[in-house]
Amino acid sequence: MKEFSILSIWVFFNLVLLQSSSCAADSSVVNPCCYYPCQNSGVCVRFGTDRYECDCTRTGFSGDNCTAPEFWTRVRLLLKPSPSVVHFILTHFQWFWDLVNNSFLRDTIMRLVLTVRSDLIPSPPTYNTKYGYLNWESFYNISYYTRLLPPVPEDCPLPMGTKGKPVLPDIKVLAEKFFRRKKFRPDPQGTNLMFAFMAQHFTHQFFKTNHEVPGLGFTKALGHGVDASNIYGDDLMRQFHLRLHKDGKLKYQIVKGEMYPPTVSEVPVHMVYPEGFPPEQRLVIGQELFGILPGLTMYATIWLREHNRVCDILKAEHPTWDDEQLFQTTRLIIIGEIINIIIEEYVQQLSGYMLSMKFDPTLLFNTRFQYSNRIALEFCHLYHWHPLMPDSFLIDGEEIPYSQFIYNTSLLMHYGVEKLVDAFSRQPAGQIGGGHNSHEVVLKVAEMVIRESRAARVQPFNEYRKKFNLKPYTSFYEFTGEIEMARALEELYGDIDALELYMGVLLEKTRPSSIFGESMVEMGAPFSLKGLMGNPICSPVYWKPSTFGGETGFDIVKTATLKKLVCLNTKWCPYVDFHVPRNEEEAKPRKPSTEL
Repeated sequence: MKEFSILSIWVFFNLVLLQSSSCAADSSVVNPCCYYPCQNSGVCVRFGTDRYECDCTRTGFSGDNCTAPEFWTRVRLLLKPSPSVVHFILTHFQWFWDLVNNSFLRDTIMRLVLTVRSDLIPSPPTYNTKYGYLNWESFYNISYYTRLLPPVPEDCPLPMGTKGKPVLPDIKVLAEKFFRRKKFRPDPQGTNLMFAFMAQHFTHQFFKTNHEVPGLGFTKALGHGVDASNIYGDDLMRQFHLRLHKDGKLKYQIVKGEMYPPTVSEVPVHMVYPEGFPPEQRLVIGQELFGILPGLTMYATIWLREHNRVCDILKAEHPTWDDEQLFQTTRLIIIGEIINIIIEEYVQQLSGYMLSMKFDPTLLFNTRFQYSNRIALEFCHLYHWHPLMPDSFLIDGEEIPYSQFIYNTSLLMHYGVEKLVDAFSRQPAGQIGGGHNSHEVVLKVAEMVIRESRAARVQPFNEYRKKFNLKPYTSFYEFTGEIEMARALEELYGDIDALELYMGVLLEKTRPSSIFGESMVEMGAPFSLKGLMGNPICSPVYWKPSTFGGETGFDIVKTATLKKLVCLNTKWCPYVDFHVPRNEEEAKPRKPSTEL
């Protein structure tokens, strides 16, 4: 008989303890998979009532619990640097990265970054929010979010498996104790509100949880990636109403000589506005929620102008094209621009890397890569970055509180796109990680995420650390680096192995001078890069000039920048960046200019 591993003995010993405890009257046997015995992505399969096996197929490990590395796995682990070492190298040694960024090595390292990150995300998807085992529904039914790890088995003795308290902490207590802002803490990486609003505008293409079906993790989004549905609507009927049906363009209104989204009187689609909100201020946008913040309506306006600008360029080159072809080709160009800006500027700012990020789909053409994507529930949860939001908004010398900012579309037309872009590019956003930095207005969002996570029985934070090849934390103090917070968490959760995922990624101690901690980067980056590069336009079949109407359209995609996006669609070019001004020269007020 094969010898038990140490972990197998530990599982067996704990089973005996549980069965002989004060609950001995209950003869039910604990599901052994509740102990998460299978390591290194091994799959736990229960047999009978008290036996399990770990499926270690293609994990690179073997043994009862997939803990014995095979020869080449052992070599790889020996040579592979830890995530902290890799991050340190990528964020230091400026002289070295200056050389890399101006040589063929940039492509080589960028390809490595893309493949290593993307390989961590299974494709096709494995589990979803209903099933904790592989089945056809998980693959075929795209109305579900997929998920990386199966749910905590329903028959576990404790909410998070076999460790922690019998009842999870009160959600409102968690929000007040660990998330509520004491004093605004700006992001030390220099991230600004232009970035914060882009994060919201961009992710609402694919993060659209269907709250009408609580607990099951359904999404209302028809697409699972960058499809620009936040601009064009997520169904054909909404798109039909938003389109001008002439020259491929979208509907618009002209106010003071400038283009803005139309109102509900011109486009009869559903938008979320408070009751009694003036009809002339009810702007219509692809995403029904984007009227809530002027920063979102600002981006919607910029992309509306960009779409119609590109339509004019395509029409001039293709006078025989009809409205439909102009619209559809322009949409592909817009999707390409979005991905380019997100990778080369947004991800660049987020990472803090000295390696210059590069959007070049051809880097993956000779590697094994699947051009498909499914949005995972865990990705949706960890991407709630509401600590970015400030205490108030500073625009053109005026301080605007939330009470005058939320659902106030008139601010967009009062100040104009240029002044909003300039203001948001200069105002610091908050640090995401470390806790105690969420404005009271957004605390309910954190509560909602935790509530959804519990309903979906998301596995503990440390189990996700293991999944992403990170060392699990052994104590709350190691996790937070703060005695007071560590004690409070231990009192509420009882065991570090019972800490919830969202609490983990938001409260983890931040890396030095970084926007958040190690886990958010190592977990979020694979989801993000796989979703971006897995887009159909990045595939060899699509990535060619004819897809985008010729070399002119292809060039618009390949040379897209945030500055071009703004300055080609405004009367004058404001300071525009995802980073607050780095020096006095950048901070100076700018004169109207068309230079890019």
